[in-house]
Amino acid sequence: MRAFDELRFGPQRTLNLREGLPTAAEATRRCEVWLREQQIRGTGEVLVITGRGSHSPGGIAVIRGAIEKLLFSLHRRGVVSAHREHNPGAFAVELAPVRALMEAPARLRESPKSVPGTVSLHGLSTETTDLLRQVAERSLAALGVQPDDARIGDEMHRFLGRIVPGLPADNRMEEHLQRALRAALADYD
Repeated sequence: MRAFDELRFGPQRTLNLREGLPTAAEATRRCEVWLREQQIRGTGEVLVITGRGSHSPGGIAVIRGAIEKLLFSLHRRGVVSAHREHNPGAFAVELAPVRALMEAPARLRESPKSVPGTVSLHGLSTETTDLLRQVAERSLAALGVQPDDARIGDEMHRFLGRIVPGLPADNRMEEHLQRALRAALADYD
């Protein structure tokens, strides 16, 4: 089975949460960041290895339960489209298209990582701003909303606020953002 998994998912599409023996909170944080990055990259299906919990105190799989709870939460937030048990120690996760981030309803219980309207468009290149505007216009059109400058601006901030948490935090942030915006545009086409 392991050889089959390596062929099917490969190391780039596999997250092994057993490495380093993280706490449930650390594993959840690491998994969410990784899944959001994979979504932005346009990865379709990934494997998240949680372990069975056989080495946990009392044999209770703490990390597995925390990750399953996270997967349900990320489904509601437009990151995960589906997940299933791959084996007793892993989940196969199908990631949602980037567009799903915009279509996911806001939830009061889950405060967003970045509040729309607080993310600044200042400092973005003209190309990035143009891509962001195109995504906002397509999003509004998909909702049947007549776009005007105020609505487009609000939608640009909303989309930016939802997508930034999934971008890798490195010196190529704007490049990653442009790739995500192009993926969102492709989703609308």
